[in-house]
Amino acid sequence: METETSGPAPHLVSVVIPVYQGERTLEGVVEELAASVTDRVSPQGRPYRVTEAVLVHDCGPDGSDDTIRRLAQRHDWVRPVWLSRNFGQHAATLAGIAASGGEWVVTIDEDGQHDPEQIGALLDTALTEQADVVYAAPTNEPPHGALRNAASRGAKWLVDRLAKGVDAGSFSSFRLVLGEVARSVAAYAGPGIYLDVAIAWVAHRTATCPVEMRGEGDRPSGYTLRRLVSHFWRLVLSSGTRPLRWVSALGAAAVLLAPVVALVLVIGRATARWQAPGWTSTMILLMVASGVILFSLGVIAEYVGLAVNMAMGKPLYLPVRDRRQGPLGRDRA
Repeated sequence: METETSGPAPHLVSVVIPVYQGERTLEGVVEELAASVTDRVSPQGRPYRVTEAVLVHDCGPDGSDDTIRRLAQRHDWVRPVWLSRNFGQHAATLAGIAASGGEWVVTIDEDGQHDPEQIGALLDTALTEQADVVYAAPTNEPPHGALRNAASRGAKWLVDRLAKGVDAGSFSSFRLVLGEVARSVAAYAGPGIYLDVAIAWVAHRTATCPVEMRGEGDRPSGYTLRRLVSHFWRLVLSSGTRPLRWVSALGAAAVLLAPVVALVLVIGRATARWQAPGWTSTMILLMVASGVILFSLGVIAEYVGLAVNMAMGKPLYLPVRDRRQGPLGRDRA
């Protein structure tokens, strides 16, 4: 609400940080956030304030739990969330989002790569473009090595073609999401879902904001090759049921092609091109049987696809309040 004396109310931001190996870096990240717990102004003049930092302990191998306890004692705006075991970055992020209460939710990594000073820029982009979700678009090459960066780009390119309406190329763990959208996603997302795909299912508009990424310091990466492959595979499986439909299309194509191949083989047999006894009938039966099997698998795959969508929690709809009455409409008011 805005009055002549008070000015526009600040946008309230919850910051969610999944913590796996944050013993060395987490404290520095939280101390940087401390500068934003009082009212600040974004680069374009919009007031905002970080109301809480939700630290989700994902049961890593280091002493991150002691660091979280120490930070919670030092700052009353730090809220710990404790998980029973290691569930992975996306599950930990969803747990933190579910525990948040801000009008906006910002997710950042524990390693210091994401600069909290850029929250205002993300907010400006969201309000200017009226976007529910804003991803930080790195202006510099991510500090992961050429091979890993190339593999990441290739994986996102593949998912762009597998998933309908998903811009995987913009996905980033440094993101700003409208609070009610983020918490709704956390409520319905099923096990194994890729967080950004779940957000894409319901977001009205998605935007990107150019941001310079910082180095990860001397902290070793928590992603082994095995974890990266698992991460990619979850992204593929979450991208939708289009690969299952390819099985159906392949089976239908095989069924349609079978009579053509059979005709060619019969002509070849009649003109004495195929001399091996029984070869023509064997090939015809093989083509017909293969087509029927593939088509049947395609039908089964369609039912599996429906079950997968239900298991992932893909909603039929997501009710939200009037956009003009939410934080996106504050500038216009």
